[in-house]
Amino acid sequence: MQSIVILGGGTAGWITANLFALNWGDKDIDITLVESPDIGIIGVGEGSTPPLKKFLELIGTRESDWMPRCDATYKVGITFRGWSSRPGFDEYFHPFLCQADELIVPAFFHNSFLRRQGVDLDGHPSQFFIEWELAKQRLAPVAPPNFPFEMGYGYHFNSGLLGEFLREWAEARGVRYHQATVTDVVLREDGYVDYLKTDTEDTIRADFYVDSTGFRSQILQQALGVPFESCEDVLFNDSAVVFPTEADENPEPQTLATALKYGWAWKIPLTTRFGNGYVYSSKYVDHDEAEREFREHLGLEDADIEARRVNFKVGRVREHWVKNCLAVGLSQGFIEPLEATALDMVQETVARFVESVNKGNFTDQYRDEFNDRISGRFDAVRDYIVCHYRINTRTDTDYWRDCGSNEKISPSLRQILASWMQGKNITDELERQKLDAYFPNVSWNCLLAGKGIMPTDEQVRPGNELANKYDLGEIAKFRKGCALNFPAHNEALAALES
Repeated sequence: MQSIVILGGGTAGWITANLFALNWGDKDIDITLVESPDIGIIGVGEGSTPPLKKFLELIGTRESDWMPRCDATYKVGITFRGWSSRPGFDEYFHPFLCQADELIVPAFFHNSFLRRQGVDLDGHPSQFFIEWELAKQRLAPVAPPNFPFEMGYGYHFNSGLLGEFLREWAEARGVRYHQATVTDVVLREDGYVDYLKTDTEDTIRADFYVDSTGFRSQILQQALGVPFESCEDVLFNDSAVVFPTEADENPEPQTLATALKYGWAWKIPLTTRFGNGYVYSSKYVDHDEAEREFREHLGLEDADIEARRVNFKVGRVREHWVKNCLAVGLSQGFIEPLEATALDMVQETVARFVESVNKGNFTDQYRDEFNDRISGRFDAVRDYIVCHYRINTRTDTDYWRDCGSNEKISPSLRQILASWMQGKNITDELERQKLDAYFPNVSWNCLLAGKGIMPTDEQVRPGNELANKYDLGEIAKFRKGCALNFPAHNEALAALES
């Protein structure tokens, strides 16, 4: 492999370019990214999970290098609001765990487990995590040297600006950048990609191609004919309407995911604005009504702000690496914006591809193994996202009732839910299915406990001394004590620019 062409830019394309340059920059491999000047990026994904932090550190960037340029803020987790009708569970917090949480997570597991056994204990997840305290107090997860615990967090950012930053970073490390509109993908007799034809009749050739062309999937799906396996039967959302609103002077370091009538709305804080979007199903509500509902939710009924509409398809391709082409980003699949998994999937795809190519001495020896692994990851993420909808307890619209009664869920998810409802330790089930590598045990427990899938106050009995071994007051004291080490969110962001 002497040359690679990445077709399509955006965050996915430039993450790929940077990881290739990092791993193969000394291999005399020509890496070129080709991007059309006429095709914009979707730019909806403006939140991340902690792996993005690891990626940016891996390629050698500092937060002061990129965060101010990309309007970025810190993200310690997600608050889910309005997904449950059960008293006391109107909202819960899904944290990005830090090392200090390990000291109090056992208390959460203990309380939530016994609550499912019918013992009168508080098993609501939010109060057991330091990140919840940081979010409430609007503190940045930037620990001083005297705080002896490693912090894990993600970011919010302007996706267009981050793509530009990653382009400059990649170019400085030898990646070529070429603007051209590709009109045709020409195949060889054996079905491999031969070359790309542009609108100026030029040809672009390489030994290997990466398809980062978004939902069009110009190479993998269109030219190579790789089937797309939809999961619209379990994930109903296919549309979004997007609005910017004014920024907060000291924003919360979290994403807010609020359930509405036909889907959910995100609120993402950037330094220059809030990113707001309503993800909904066009099968249950038309676009105009969805926009009207969202404007009302944001208090923008009479505001002269133009809405941007986005359509998407949920699912994945049957194979991600086919012949001499790898698909990344939206061209390989999408499991909707909830939980912000898209960039994590890009990173995992590229990292595992590099690993497979290196292990196979630059052959396709491990291609099947790679495809199975990435598809397995997609399916695991899909099930975790589906679970949010399947266990909702709203009954106010057909949308939510159909989500909550959907029996088309996978056998894997069905077994996890059965284990939880039977009062078992779902850690055992997650380990049996080898799913804890995708979403950890804590995340599953937060999801299920946070939506109130446990006995009500009327159904529980008092616990003995052993059951009440954790003092929630002491946990709150520890949580708040840890929080004293962290600066205000806006102060930490300002410090990055100094």
